[in-house]
Amino acid sequence: MPERTVVVASAHGLHARPAALFTQAASKAGVPVTITKGDRGVNAASILGVISLGIDHGDEVVISVDGEGADSVLDELTELLTTDHDA
Repeated sequence: MPERTVVVASAHGLHARPAALFTQAASKAGVPVTITKGDRGVNAASILGVISLGIDHGDEVVISVDGEGADSVLDELTELLTTDHDA
């Protein structure tokens, strides 16, 4: 399963607004996407799951995609996480 390690750029981490942008994009991907912080991974299309990870600015997360077009999905989700949506 292709994966990518990303450092979260949003100044306040993945709180409601950036988490919503991320989970909507993961949901639209049409393939299973997982986001992992530490040893805990959740469905990246679940806003409650993503927020429950407590991802802060500068945290390192791993995005995993299982399915066709994984590289383009990883590119899009990486872009969202490496953009400061709080600026």
